[in-house]
This record gives sequence, structure tokens and C-alpha cells, in this order.
Amino acid sequence: MIGRRGKHVTDEDAASHIAGYTVADDLSARGRFQRPKAVEPFTYDWLGQKAQDGSCPIGPGIAPAWAVPDIEDQRMRLWVNGELKQDTLIGELVMGIAGLVSAASDLVTLEPGDLILAGTPAGVGPPRDTFLAVGDVVEVEIGGIGRITHTIIAPD
Repeated sequence: MIGRRGKHVTDEDAASHIAGYTVADDLSARGRFQRPKAVEPFTYDWLGQKAQDGSCPIGPGIAPAWAVPDIEDQRMRLWVNGELKQDTLIGELVMGIAGLVSAASDLVTLEPGDLILAGTPAGVGPPRDTFLAVGDVVEVEIGGIGRITHTIIAPD
């Protein structure tokens, strides 16, 4: 979560713009927006997949940045119906936290309260040909921050 306004923030200055961290589950409505194959980011209608009502549960609160000084050493885990599907260190994601803040600030002016999601670890459904279904219970946890649990429901 951003705590200080910024535009063109450098990697070195990124930490001073971070107020804290929370857990989020950035769901995709893949069944409603099929595509023939993997494509480069932002060359596909990500808004259609990512902006459905209820598609990004967050919580359980915000851990202040000073309380999690080693964010990239924390594990990010996801379970579906009790089965561990994703498990990685945040520092193993494609881009580090400072790089994300910097890159986002080159596109838009960051404002206090803005959220930047760190990305998805290996273990998503499409390569495994598995997808979330109504009734599935999803748990997401980040060490030092917390855990959220939600159940997949049918869209309106």
C-alpha cells in the first residue's frame, strides 16, 4: 500500500513510498474471457478478466512497512480446498517490490492508499488445466502479514 505520493520513483526511493503490506487474491474470470494462447501482458483485455465484482479480496489488515522490513524474505502461499497450490518467496517473483513501485510510478502518479499487487507465483490453474469452481475455498497467506480465506461464488 502506497503511503506517499510519487511519480517516477526510483528503486532506491521506493521504500519511502510504501506505507505497508496486505494480502490480496487477484482472481481472473478466465472462463468468461477466453483467449487462444498466452499473450504479452497488456495486449489482452485484462480489465475484463480482472475487474469483476469480488475479484480481488484483500486483508485481513495492513501491516506497516516498518513491521515487515524483510518483505522479500516472506513466503506467499495459496491453498485451494486445503491443497497447497502456490508457495514461493516474494523475492523469487519476476520483479522485486522496489521495481514494482518504480515501474507503476512511471505509468501513473501513485497516491496514498493505492495498492500494487506483487504478482502471481508458479502454480496457477491454466498450465495444470485446473480452474476454480463455485464452492472452492481459497486461502492466501503472506508471512509477517496474515491470511485471508474466501469461497468462490457464482457471478450475478
